[in-house]
Amino acid sequence: MPETPPPPYSKVSPFTPPWTEAWERSLSSCNTGSNQRDTSLVRPAAKDGHWCELAYWEHRTRVGRLYAVHGAAVDIFCELPQGSGFCLGQLSTAHRSVAVHRTRGKIGRGLRLSREPGGIWAYNRSEHPVFVHSPTLGPPGVRGQAVHKLLPGYSVKVFDYERVGAAAGGRALGDGPSDPHSVRISFAKGWGPCYSRQCITSCPCWLEILLDKPR
Repeated sequence: MPETPPPPYSKVSPFTPPWTEAWERSLSSCNTGSNQRDTSLVRPAAKDGHWCELAYWEHRTRVGRLYAVHGAAVDIFCELPQGSGFCLGQLSTAHRSVAVHRTRGKIGRGLRLSREPGGIWAYNRSEHPVFVHSPTLGPPGVRGQAVHKLLPGYSVKVFDYERVGAAAGGRALGDGPSDPHSVRISFAKGWGPCYSRQCITSCPCWLEILLDKPR
């Protein structure tokens, strides 16, 4: 046994599934503002055994239906299918801005979500950073919302079931209360006081992970 524990952050090999790594990596965090309305969806109780549902958004518009996740892991990608998963390239809409088209072109292999004992991990498989907001991702004991930059080839524990109780009752990235079982991930574009976009609804392409409460 080492005398001191390993560092809390560690790079994940692109060829190694994130759930086999013991450590996480998240870079560049900042507090988010409170001027965005809550866009979380109201969810009925899960009846078919899924542990989360995925909602894909372009700015303020949700595109496509909710995608229910039943397996232990799921890939979210765009124009490069990598087996089964949530293919954003198959979702069509009548109107897309130039910014959305450009950002969709950067999603590529996207990311992988996996359900592990105690929490949910995200692994960035694309060639561009993704930006993550979660009520349990900030440092222990620090209230408020944070957006974390996740570089390509890195993974992070985006949701911690043990910490969700302490996060309940916080403020959302908007005027309403936050959903303590919701994680938001923006592809390629960050938001908050550190960026030109103050709200996630200003981001061209983003994902909402609606977690089912553990029984």
